Amino acid sequence: MKKYGYVRVSTRDQNIDRQMSAMQKAGLEKERIYIDKLSGKDFNRPRYQRLIKRLAAGDELYIKSIDRLGRNYDEIIEQWRYLTKTKDVDIIVLDFPLLDTRNQVNGITGKFIADLVLQILSYVAQIERENIHQRQMEGIKEAKAKGTRFGRPKNALPDGFKEVYDLWKSEQISQREAGKMLNSNHVTFGRWVKRVENGRK
Repeated sequence: MKKYGYVRVSTRDQNIDRQMSAMQKAGLEKERIYIDKLSGKDFNRPRYQRLIKRLAAGDELYIKSIDRLGRNYDEIIEQWRYLTKTKDVDIIVLDFPLLDTRNQVNGITGKFIADLVLQILSYVAQIERENIHQRQMEGIKEAKAKGTRFGRPKNALPDGFKEVYDLWKSEQISQREAGKMLNSNHVTFGRWVKRVENGRK
């Protein structure tokens, strides 16, 4: 049986010291700690994939918290099952003692308890995602009712537009010439004209 650790941060600028310290306190050797500095959107991370290939039945995998595996609980559960059932590896989450698949006292297996806890966490995470989405939709609806406009704000009209517009309107210059005079092109000038003539600034 060998002990391995997995450490992940989302960017190269983030600090891994806290995770590394927790690994060392758990008795892991530095050369058996695999580190990725990548997003947790999926499991296609080079060091993690190398770790998976190294793990053998009976080994232990340590992570500081469950979100170090990834952000998507559905994918985490799928990966968890692959590691514990197919690879027959034990997983220990240092910040959450209930997520420890090693056999516990009184004949109750850690795998059962950990699977159950993980399912509950997944459910809570899904409900929270749905609640956040619902709150966002309600907030947008309220804001629209109060007249708030969404989307990118329109760029301000360029300096000198009024004078150039008057020249174009009186047919003294073409639309293409008007665009050039405003350091733009005839298409953009046409959009500005529509905005003005539709009563928008």
